[in-house]
Amino acid sequence: MEPRLVYITAKNEKEALKIGKTLVEERLAACANILPKMKSIYHWEKKLVVDNEAVLIVKTKSELMTELTLRVKSLHSYSVPCVVSLPLLEGNKDYFNWMFGEIIPE
Repeated sequence: MEPRLVYITAKNEKEALKIGKTLVEERLAACANILPKMKSIYHWEKKLVVDNEAVLIVKTKSELMTELTLRVKSLHSYSVPCVVSLPLLEGNKDYFNWMFGEIIPE
């Protein structure tokens, strides 16, 4: 079981809140944090886009990444949402134990 930090972008705070609440309620994530406003710069459909987005950061385990990604895609307004995870290699073991107790067991 490997703890993961998942970075997700959303079109706004309202969408991030909807996705974050769903992931925690369904126990696909132990916790969700929302950073309500960031500026994003990217190419989309051959155009340079500068837009405001929200950041959603969730904590989960590696075994749930496929299910979590599918759930985010089903809730998200983007056709290709950003859902990327980073392994958490070190940290507070008590926090990791709490986190694993809050998500779907293996």
